[in-house]
Amino acid sequence: MSMHTAAHPGVVRTLHHDAGERPHVLVWEVTRACQLACRHCRADAFTRPDPRQLTTAEGKALLDDFASYGTPRPIVILSGGDAFERPDLEELIAYGTSIGLPIALSPSVTPLLTDERLASVRSAGVKAFSLSLDGATAATHDSFRGIEGTFDATLEAAKLVVKHGFRFQVNTTICRNNLDELPGILQTVMGMGAHLWYLLFLVPMGRGSDLEGLSPEEMEDVMHWLHDISDRIAIKTTEGQTYRRVAIQRDDALEAGLPLPATGPLHARLMERTIELLGDGGHRRPPRPAIGVNSGSGFAFIDHVGDVYPSGFLPFDCGNVRDRPFHEIYAEAPMMQALRKPSQYSGKCGVCEFNWICGGSRARAYAMLGDPLASDPSCAYVPPAWAAGGGAIVGAKLGG
Repeated sequence: MSMHTAAHPGVVRTLHHDAGERPHVLVWEVTRACQLACRHCRADAFTRPDPRQLTTAEGKALLDDFASYGTPRPIVILSGGDAFERPDLEELIAYGTSIGLPIALSPSVTPLLTDERLASVRSAGVKAFSLSLDGATAATHDSFRGIEGTFDATLEAAKLVVKHGFRFQVNTTICRNNLDELPGILQTVMGMGAHLWYLLFLVPMGRGSDLEGLSPEEMEDVMHWLHDISDRIAIKTTEGQTYRRVAIQRDDALEAGLPLPATGPLHARLMERTIELLGDGGHRRPPRPAIGVNSGSGFAFIDHVGDVYPSGFLPFDCGNVRDRPFHEIYAEAPMMQALRKPSQYSGKCGVCEFNWICGGSRARAYAMLGDPLASDPSCAYVPPAWAAGGGAIVGAKLGG
């Protein structure tokens, strides 16, 4: 582990603090209400707020708990549903900002996203803002979002976000439906003025159960393509932890003067289309090093009624903040603790030499295999230790 950390400081990053004691990113789903009906949503959103959602006072108490970690305080992302459905959103943002929390906002593109509302949340203290784009064309994106006109509305919203000076990222869910549009989406995202492209690899849950995820071979090709274009725009992956392993493998090959790992026809197709759309030259940026955060290990999700999960895509309820402080749940819940011990995962993830920085998608293991501590079924890599043991080495595991 230490060898890779020392050898690849510009390729991957590790937290400077114990992820078991202090989370790096916290997502609070402030409401489940949303006017969209996105095909890949992890949740079944409603058009009206749930009467059980955390109140303003309870929300402030939760933010107090987040701030109690001290410096470095976790990054807090307010999401939904649609965060703009909460009338007290600015009050919560202003309060969180006043106690030292960096607050980011991830709303939906609906008629509630207006120039005035953006000015309001910016004034309240939001520094970072994200929008979602899941297709290079209106037909694809609007099909994902369930409402015609959302693609054009998203492009208009991006202009407002840039105007108000937010750090701006675009979120894209990758599945079989939009796979070949990825270079076109990249072109659009860059044209929107985004600083970062956040790629979520579909987890079959909620409404997303109706969409088709990628095969392990397709995942591998997409990861290599993302690394290839990471000097065009900063890249961040969610439920795509293998991106970190690919980044290290490619860096190892370059340092040793060896060819890059072999890729398949999808990678070639994506690269060809990328060069066709964006050219092969121009100004490039140093790639953004991926950070080793995973479900329950540096990351947690709090839903609209206060239930705490290792992530929004891993529906393993670890407790409720109405019954027990968040920081206790995060530190002490058995599943949270188990997720922080990748060497005890079952199958090949447990013996993988990259599990300290990758760890695989715990959410996909749970969704597809029923065990959040099983090996990531979407990973094509076979660790030498697993191959040498004939696949017989099995780590301890905790049932989900």
